Amino acid sequence: MNRSNRIVVPEARQAMERFKMEAANEVGVNLKQGYNGNLTSREAGSIGGQMVKKMIESYENSIKG
Repeated sequence: MNRSNRIVVPEARQAMERFKMEAANEVGVNLKQGYNGNLTSREAGSIGGQMVKKMIESYENSIKG
């Protein structure tokens, strides 16, 4: 099975997990370590959206300076 969301740099896995937990906390979604199959589509989308928002902000800040 080919997964499209695999992490290219294995060493980044822990950083991505922390980033995901931080984004979930910011949008008020109770995320636990491991499987979170009980999340609604809205909750999962809000976490992903927050992550993208933070990545865009980080990029914009990096090109300003």
